[in-house]
Amino acid sequence: MENFLEDREYEERRQRRAERIARMRIEKQRQQKRMRMLKVILPVSLVVLVIISVVSGTGNGADENIYASNISTQIEMATNTLQTEMTEVAEVVEVTEAPEVTKAPVVYEFVENDATKGIYSEEVISSHAILVDASTDTIIAKKGAYDIISPASMTKVLTALVAAEHITEDELDETFTMTLEITDYSYVNDCSSVGFLNEEVVTVRDLFYGTILPSGGDAAVGLATYVAGSHEAFVELMNKKIEELGLSETAHFTNCVGLYDKNHYCTVYDMAVIMRAAMENEMCREFLSAKKYTTTPTEQHPEGITISNWFLRRIEDKDTGGEVIGAKTGYVVQSKSCAVSYGTFGASETPYICVTAGSNSSWRCIYDQVEIYTRYVPEDAAGVEVPDSTGEAVDEE
Repeated sequence: MENFLEDREYEERRQRRAERIARMRIEKQRQQKRMRMLKVILPVSLVVLVIISVVSGTGNGADENIYASNISTQIEMATNTLQTEMTEVAEVVEVTEAPEVTKAPVVYEFVENDATKGIYSEEVISSHAILVDASTDTIIAKKGAYDIISPASMTKVLTALVAAEHITEDELDETFTMTLEITDYSYVNDCSSVGFLNEEVVTVRDLFYGTILPSGGDAAVGLATYVAGSHEAFVELMNKKIEELGLSETAHFTNCVGLYDKNHYCTVYDMAVIMRAAMENEMCREFLSAKKYTTTPTEQHPEGITISNWFLRRIEDKDTGGEVIGAKTGYVVQSKSCAVSYGTFGASETPYICVTAGSNSSWRCIYDQVEIYTRYVPEDAAGVEVPDSTGEAVDEE
């Protein structure tokens, strides 16, 4: 009985938004049907009134004129009434149609120019990297930027973005009950996890922070299930978003966590585009920019669980020439240590996105990104000089 109630709760939450849209569609169809009926009734009513006036108008002289005047007035009143009602229906139809009007998705395209550099610094161990000026969508530096990689837990940037686009701010405080299936998924696949337990009731906000800060597989699958009803259905939304971003030729995802799969892939260029879209989503930006968070107290964790973004907390004391304000790391054997970050530089706080993959450790991954930021962000933006091995400032060719 308890499991039945839980399943019903999940189903009700999943269908809540769909039901609102369905009601609007039904109302729109009803109003459109009424509009079509009125368009038929109006001319027919006028014809009927004219026929009645002809058949019934047997009077002569003044009486006939009075009768004709009355008929004319009735016709005019009926016409005005029907036209007014049709206008009101049209306005209702227009209002009910509004929620279905969707804006064309924003497609980001980063381009190279004559100033784009190759990343040849010996201090960058990562086999793949890209640095993008997000204010101009220009590729500043690159290394294997268009090669296919396994994105590992950088995947969760897309997970958070898709989830953020399918819920409202008010839903962040709604609750979700963790299941054994979700916690087992994280355990069996050896994922990083927040530490949520079976039957623990957590908030949607906790799931978002848990997905990004400690890269929790339990939080990510829980978030996916809350949004789409199942992990599989959520992955469909992820790949739909990839198509909207114009990346479907080089990117495809099979899970919301970042587990290795031959059909789960993208390029560091693709990940830079995903990060750009995520940081422009206000809700998503909040989670990617957080350094520390304590989850809501629960029966299983009365004091909550304190989690942190390891990358942001470790890079904040490094001199990048700017401030890294958002990041997500990842690791699988096939991609080694990887990370995507978003920083601002210079007095104008110009935004830059850096993505690296193929570093030999999580610490080395941080130093790779520090090196890329300090060496390749233009001096007028970073405000620092880049020394070579002898300590002299140089330009990278």
